[in-house]
Amino acid sequence: MELLSVIRRWHHRDGIPIREIERRTGLSRNTIRKYLRSDAVEVRFKVPERPSHLDRFADKLSEWLRVEAGKGRKGRRTVRRIDADLVALDYGGSYAWVAAFVRRWQVGREMAQRTTGRGVFVPLAF
Repeated sequence: MELLSVIRRWHHRDGIPIREIERRTGLSRNTIRKYLRSDAVEVRFKVPERPSHLDRFADKLSEWLRVEAGKGRKGRRTVRRIDADLVALDYGGSYAWVAAFVRRWQVGREMAQRTTGRGVFVPLAF
């Protein structure tokens, strides 16, 4: 959104030519023209939905992570170990996909814990 507003301000208010905007932003002239002609408020990119090798193992991995979260710090498996266990189950994807899945799962779990009221301090005396 900021980039679009800057490009429009430079061109319409400040009268900066498209070639100068191209030099300042590093975008192509065609892209700048497209942004100036469109009524869009923010830039949207089309990202195709692609199946992942991890999709077949998502339920299993979520269950493992739920069980691991209940264990103590020293008793938990590392993401490398979980990846090795997935490879033993015929997972053909990379470690990076497993690590990204674990990160997203942890963020979702933290958000769920915050919304359930767990960990919230409520003072009993003022």
